[in-house]
Amino acid sequence: MKKYILCISVAVIALVFASCSDQLDVAPPNNLTDEQIQEILASGDEVKIQMIMKGLVADLDANFRLAGNYSGFSSNPLNPLTNQDLFGNLRGNDIVLGERTLGSGGTYQIFYSLDPSFEPWLASDRTHNFTWWLLAATPHTNANKVLAYLGSDAVEQSGSKSMKDYRARCLTVRAYGYMLLMERYQKAYLQGGKEGKGMPIYTTYGVNKPVAPSSAVETYNFIKKDLTEAVKLFAESEKGEQQDGFTVGITNDVDRAVAQFLLARAALWTGDYTTCISSCQDILAHYPNLIPQSAYGIQNSRAAGLAEGTDDVKADDNAFSCLKKNPECILGWVDGSGAQTYQYSNFNCFAEGNGGLSEYYMRMDNRLYEKIADNDFRKGIFLTEPLSYVYPTDKRSKQIPAYTNLKWGATIALQQTKRNNQLNCDYTYYRTSEVLLMLAEAQAVSGQDGAAKNTLNKLLAARTKTGATTLTCDNYPSMAGKSALEMVKLQWRIEMWGENGLEFANNKRWGVNVDRSGSAIHWSNGKTCSVEHMTYEIPIQETSTNGNWNN
Repeated sequence: MKKYILCISVAVIALVFASCSDQLDVAPPNNLTDEQIQEILASGDEVKIQMIMKGLVADLDANFRLAGNYSGFSSNPLNPLTNQDLFGNLRGNDIVLGERTLGSGGTYQIFYSLDPSFEPWLASDRTHNFTWWLLAATPHTNANKVLAYLGSDAVEQSGSKSMKDYRARCLTVRAYGYMLLMERYQKAYLQGGKEGKGMPIYTTYGVNKPVAPSSAVETYNFIKKDLTEAVKLFAESEKGEQQDGFTVGITNDVDRAVAQFLLARAALWTGDYTTCISSCQDILAHYPNLIPQSAYGIQNSRAAGLAEGTDDVKADDNAFSCLKKNPECILGWVDGSGAQTYQYSNFNCFAEGNGGLSEYYMRMDNRLYEKIADNDFRKGIFLTEPLSYVYPTDKRSKQIPAYTNLKWGATIALQQTKRNNQLNCDYTYYRTSEVLLMLAEAQAVSGQDGAAKNTLNKLLAARTKTGATTLTCDNYPSMAGKSALEMVKLQWRIEMWGENGLEFANNKRWGVNVDRSGSAIHWSNGKTCSVEHMTYEIPIQETSTNGNWNN
């Protein structure tokens, strides 16, 4: 990982905070030195500290939705991070891309088709692999820039609650970056990765001598140490409605919930189930509510009216495209403040985007669909029959195939009043249902089958059709005879379908090969992808500048 000199101390601080010079009691403001900044931070004066630091930490949440402006790296599978998730899932079992009529050409088709000649995981791939590395390596670099002013001793000695908040945010972002690198570029920890290499650990920003990669154990210990400290500091910062570090209702804030979420995920990946359970329980105490049926996509029963033009569904009423409707959102962004609309474009079959007018319909594989209980309303958010739909801008009619999802469905975009070609939407990145699934899995793997089923029952009760008998682990038809862990894995696939690269990540974590044999609708039927190819090789651009990788 190449590092660059930090050029932030005098010029940028002065530019950002020149308007506050009267209150800073330093003259002239354009000559602020690192020593003066450190003195202000050590003063404990919250007003001055916030003037100095707030601008530097305000956009740390952007590290969770990065897009790189690298020359030649601007196509959909490369930018932003959220689209890298999508293209990972396209190489799985549960998403079918449109129909065979799409043909083999095009970026989406190349990823989906599992063509053995397409090997994006190779170290020599300068397009896909290298860009996936670059964006994953960026968050910890950005965090270290700001941590230069927020050393642990300085923060503790200052007594400043703001500085505790700011340091916690940086630690959370740094851990997130290293987690991305580990999940993409090393074997899954519990599938042979524990004995292997981790990542070079950099804790300072500047021109660093290349560092040898730490072991996988050391790297994950570093990640969890950062997140554990972040959780503690968020609590001590007393931010949030209850002054406990949880900023419930501020969806883009990096807070205690985000740190606990990442800690739970890192703990689950590494088999630290006690930590995973406690982190999940902490989050669920603050985010107990689940998306109701009325806001969970569009029910298939409305499809005919939508096609005929006698009915409309606004994105404002769908929890997956409007955060005001989503009580589960732990981290997300509203339209116009950094939200990425790619999910809406790719997954809303009624939008004039890739997933609609361009016919890249995102469909659920019939093998999974058939496992959803009839009394589970999630079964209703997939088309049961092909649907002829006229797109409003150019009046073209398209045949939307069966099994196309309505999870992100809307005929009218966010903040619009009629059908048009707009793609406005909000974006949810982390949500409560995923926390429930992490908790249930940790309980199941650690031998707490009863607790795991109780946790799953909360999710199943919330996904039961209105008026139907409440679904449980004991009466869910396709879960009969399964172990608690098998039940959890099935519900992961159903609940989190299409979201955040989770199928790809879980397949790798569980050691599940992709095998499309037996599908009735995969037009790449019979294609496979081994777990081995879910681990990307360290790109040549990295190993050529850090020779320690070869030792």
